[in-house]
Amino acid sequence: MKRIADILAVLAFAPLWLPLAALVWLAVAATSGLPALFRQERAGKGGKPFMMMKFRTMRPGTGSDAERTTRLGRFLRSTSLDELPQLFHVLFGKMSLVGPRPLPVAYLPRYSAFQARRHEARPGITGWAQVNGRNAISWERKFELDVWYVDHASLALDAKILLLTALRVFSRSGIDASAAETMPEFKGEGGAE
Repeated sequence: MKRIADILAVLAFAPLWLPLAALVWLAVAATSGLPALFRQERAGKGGKPFMMMKFRTMRPGTGSDAERTTRLGRFLRSTSLDELPQLFHVLFGKMSLVGPRPLPVAYLPRYSAFQARRHEARPGITGWAQVNGRNAISWERKFELDVWYVDHASLALDAKILLLTALRVFSRSGIDASAAETMPEFKGEGGAE
C-alpha cells in the first residue's frame, strides 16, 4: 500500500512540483552554472547503493560548506526545494516520500547493528528524524528515531510526518546543525562529532 500511495501522491502533485523543479533547475544553472544537479551515491533499502540527486546548493572547490553554499543554495535548503529531484526516485522505487534519509554509502561499515536497522525501510525524502530535529540533533538521536520509524511505520504515521514536514518547512526550523550548513560527517560510534 505504501508504494502505491507514494506513486499516486507524486503523480497527483506533478502539475505543481514539475514546473517548480524546472524553475529551480533554471535558477541554479543561471546563478551557478551547470550541472544544476548534485549526485552522490547513497545507501538505499537493505544498504543497496543508488545515485541520489538533488539541486546543487554549493560552489565547487575547497572550503567549508558554509563558505561554498550560495545565496540561492541557502534558500533552497531552508525551503527543502533542493530535494525536488528525489520525487523521481520515489516514482522509480529507489525512495519513498517518508523513511530514514539516505546517507552516503561510506557510512555503511560505521553503523552499529542497531543503527543499520534504518536500512530495513526504503529511504525517504522526509522522515521521523527530520520532523524531530533534522540537523539540530545528534547522529545517535537521529538513528534512534529512524529505527523507531522502522518499527512503527504505517500510512497514518506517514501522513502525520508529511504534515509535520510541511509545517517545519514553512517555519524553516531545524535546517542547520548549529552554525554549520550541514551535519558533520558520521564517523561511527564514539566518533560522530
